[in-house]
Amino acid sequence: MLTVAVSLMLTVGPALAQEAAPEQPPAVDREAGLPEWEKVFAVFSHPRCANCHVADEHPRWSGPHYGETRIHAFNVTRGTDGSGFGNPGLRCTTCHFESNSSKLHGPPGAPLWHLAPAEMVWWQKSSAEICAQIKDPERNGDRTLEEVAEHVRDDPLVGWGWTPGPGREPAPGSAEETFAALERWRAAGAPCPEG
Repeated sequence: MLTVAVSLMLTVGPALAQEAAPEQPPAVDREAGLPEWEKVFAVFSHPRCANCHVADEHPRWSGPHYGETRIHAFNVTRGTDGSGFGNPGLRCTTCHFESNSSKLHGPPGAPLWHLAPAEMVWWQKSSAEICAQIKDPERNGDRTLEEVAEHVRDDPLVGWGWTPGPGREPAPGSAEETFAALERWRAAGAPCPEG
């Protein structure tokens, strides 16, 4: 009986060790991955996305229809509680409802309208800086790269960037196309551009 048990342990032990081995990251293929990253960067750096990924607590108004970039009027800020939903008495949802205004340049809207968390600041950062940030769970909302891609595809506030309402230029492509580019970039080892 003891011989059978030892035999079983010797057979099962290596199989369990193989199952528990961590998954190896894909080899980095810069030639395949960097063009995919550039598609993602075009979205992340676009005003529809970057305007709310700011370091100084004030969302921006920018894009072709605004002319010069401006800080959001009415002293709108991230909020003293750090939530990104604005200050008490002037929450983002005071003006930004769950859907866009039908008026030209009226308040845009999406569910849970708010600024991006402070650790996810990328307003006016370079492609290399944003790429490194997206790969860092401490600066991407504690997400894996797969979860980042799913967030871009599935979050209604992120999705607003492609349907920003009358008079606003949408982010390039679509949520699904950006998700696919993120997935191809990840499969190529998630290379980042130089400096």
